[in-house]
Amino acid sequence: MNFLDLLSYTFFQNALLGSLFASIACGIIGSYIVIRRLVFVSGGITHASLGGIGMGFYFGWNPIFSAMIFSILSAFGIEWLSSRQGVREDSAIGSFWSLGMAIGIIFIYLKPGFAPNLSDYLFGNILTITHSDITYLAVLSFILILVFALFGKQILFSAFDSDFAKTRNLPVNTIKYLMMMAIAITIVLSIRLVGIVLLMSILTVPQMTANLFTSNFNKMILLSILIGFFGCLVGLFLSAALDVPSGVFIIFTQIIVFLISRYTIQFRRRGKSQKVIA
Repeated sequence: MNFLDLLSYTFFQNALLGSLFASIACGIIGSYIVIRRLVFVSGGITHASLGGIGMGFYFGWNPIFSAMIFSILSAFGIEWLSSRQGVREDSAIGSFWSLGMAIGIIFIYLKPGFAPNLSDYLFGNILTITHSDITYLAVLSFILILVFALFGKQILFSAFDSDFAKTRNLPVNTIKYLMMMAIAITIVLSIRLVGIVLLMSILTVPQMTANLFTSNFNKMILLSILIGFFGCLVGLFLSAALDVPSGVFIIFTQIIVFLISRYTIQFRRRGKSQKVIA
């Protein structure tokens, strides 16, 4: 089956749209995560979401909705403990990371009957994405674009220098909590893309690659979106061809792009330095 044949299938068309909107959302939020050095915070929120998924299966709720609520509360909890209660950030992350996974496993095993299949949530399979998932991702992408277009400078001021932002009368704490909520929502709505196990990578690897070429925040966002979507395209095709969860190939492709970019830049710098010496 070639790529053109795949495009004729509705499930693959849905996957392409989902990939596009997920790349936009993850490109924007992931860039914020990288510049604020919140990589492990995003990892903690991602794994804590399993608690909401387990509760959703047990009580008969929508697992994505319950995971979103649980993730937002976890994000707020991490921010509150680390900023207001004097708890080290890594300790707060580890606590919610472990708590969420423990709660999720407990409720999954307590559910009567057969245990639910968690493969799509753990490893991702965007080929199963639905129209409602695409709609949620599209709305999230639009909101993030609008927010960063209108309030990008205020968000960056709060991220880089909170003391200076406070002198400008910016609501720094409110901005931080809203961004933590945006991180949690983006994480949960992107779970079908690469799964809980690999989700932290899609929020950081394209952004790290983009950061190799530019330090401008807006350019970094645009480039990370393109890299993320390219990884999704390759991952989707390989996933459909080999019947392997899409998340594995998406992350693998993005890491390969990062390594090639890094070593290409290093090679060029060495060549220039040798010319200067000569």
